[in-house]
Amino acid sequence: MTTYALVGASEFNNAHFAAQDGEGAFDAVIAVDGGFASLEAIGCVPDMALGDFDSLGYVPTGLRVVRFPPEKDASDMELALTRAVRAGADRVAVYGALGGRLDHTLANLSLLASFAERGLEVVAVGMAERIAFLAGPGELLIDAASEGIVSVFSLTDVSTGVNEEGLKYGLDDATLTNRTSWGLSNELVGTAARISVESGTLAVFLPL
Repeated sequence: MTTYALVGASEFNNAHFAAQDGEGAFDAVIAVDGGFASLEAIGCVPDMALGDFDSLGYVPTGLRVVRFPPEKDASDMELALTRAVRAGADRVAVYGALGGRLDHTLANLSLLASFAERGLEVVAVGMAERIAFLAGPGELLIDAASEGIVSVFSLTDVSTGVNEEGLKYGLDDATLTNRTSWGLSNELVGTAARISVESGTLAVFLPL
C-alpha cells in the first residue's frame, strides 16, 4: 500500500506526524500551501510543496513546487489529493485540515469523504483526534488496546446498515442521517471494536 501524507495550514499533532514519519509510514509528503511552514518548523523537508501559496506568503525554494493561481475552482487540498491519487496513493493521511477556519474544516470533511467514496483510504489527523472516512460497503476495525471516545456521523443524507460492535453502546443495522446527533460520544471499553456501513459514508472520530 502506498501512503501519502498531506500537510495543510491548520494546527495538527506534530509529535504524531514526526513519529509516523520517523517510522517510514509515508511514501511521500506533500506540503499544501501554509503546511510548508508547519513542516519547516519541525525540521521536515517535504517531497513537494503545492498550492497558490497565499497562506504561506511566499513560494518555497529548494524542492519540487507545483504552483496554482489563487483564482481557481478547487482548493489547494483538493488539488493535492488529486495529485496523490494520480501518483498511485492508496492511502492518504491528512494533517492540518481540521481546526482554524470553520469553512475550511467543513470543506475538507466533505472533500475527504468524496475521495473515500472513490476508493481512497483516508484519515484526517487533528490535535487529539483522527477521523476515518468509511464509505459503504466497508468496515473499520479498532484494536482492543484503544480507549477513549468514538463518534460516528453520516456525511451523506442517509447511511444504512450501520453497525457498532465492541463499544459501550452498540448499533445493529441502524440508519443514520446527516440531520441528527445520534452517534455522538460512544466509548471504547478495552475490547476489539468494529464499525461498518452498508451504504452511505461515515465520519468516524477516534482518539489519536
